[in-house]
Amino acid sequence: MTANAKTPTERLDGLEGALREAFAGEGFELLRSRGELTLTVPREQLLATMRRLRDGAAFRFDQCMDVCGVDYLDYGRSEWATGAASSSGFGRGAERAAAPAGGGDRRFQAVYHLQSVATNTRLRVKVWLDADEPIVDSVVDVWRSADWFEREAFDMVGILFAGHPDLRRILTDYGFIGHPFRKDFPLSGHVEMRYDPEQQRVVYEPVTVEPRTLVPRVIREDSRYETGGDAASG
Repeated sequence: MTANAKTPTERLDGLEGALREAFAGEGFELLRSRGELTLTVPREQLLATMRRLRDGAAFRFDQCMDVCGVDYLDYGRSEWATGAASSSGFGRGAERAAAPAGGGDRRFQAVYHLQSVATNTRLRVKVWLDADEPIVDSVVDVWRSADWFEREAFDMVGILFAGHPDLRRILTDYGFIGHPFRKDFPLSGHVEMRYDPEQQRVVYEPVTVEPRTLVPRVIREDSRYETGGDAASG
């Protein structure tokens, strides 16, 4: 029976067994949930692990589909409380206190999504990074597709990829301050920008928008999904 002739469960079972046998050392953790496998790897062993996942006969992950960064600064904390409903009735305002500075070696994660065309399987790989120096080796030499993915993770979350051939911002402006996907980044940003016709260039100014968060208060039913006579006649 070929790999693609197996059922999804059989393919997942085979991959799980091969991963547990190959990566049973300290710091490795394999989780199976909702029909997906997630392998957590020690930061210093990332490159060796990725090369083995690409070249190993039991894995053959020839494609890196995505690389992203995650900030766990406020993970597991209680939700912030909202104030009274606004006069319009469509939202409620809330003010968040400044997020405390994160610390320790488990604030950020670099997350990789791999695919094997040969075995028709997928794998998520995670690496924990500390708050002060979120640095991890680049996997561009393993998969060229990781080039722009790593640049985006650097731009949005501030993760540094050692050995990347051209690590610079890719989505924000060249003079942008901070990393927008970090949990302590202000929702209104640090500066406002506009085009000045007299100077014929983009200028940066202090933020004038009052920081506040709008969350839904009322969710109305959508008649398009009703099966009664009223919906059909409307």
